[in-house]
Amino acid sequence: MRKVLVFIAALIAATPTLAISRYNSQTISCDRARAAIHNEGAVILRYPSTRVRGMTLYDRYVRNSRMCDANEYAEWTTVPTKDNPKCRVLNCQNIDNLDGTFIIPDYSL
Repeated sequence: MRKVLVFIAALIAATPTLAISRYNSQTISCDRARAAIHNEGAVILRYPSTRVRGMTLYDRYVRNSRMCDANEYAEWTTVPTKDNPKCRVLNCQNIDNLDGTFIIPDYSL
């Protein structure tokens, strides 16, 4: 029995994890950032804060609302990239932000 448990533990340890990719948005182009989001479904983009010197901001950006939690939807926002200071991408927003609107936007990247 102990050998079976050791084998199962080794098998679990050898399986790939479902990690999310992280990118520094200011080292890639807008098209490359959008392509990464589209191809992977969701990525984390990091970029420096414009208000607090030395602070790094980050968020999860998604292909569409299906990549968000049940109480969220995908909404347009911008991130700074190497070639575009306002690259349009989608990130998840709380559904309460719709202020009672029954129509949930269905944007896709």
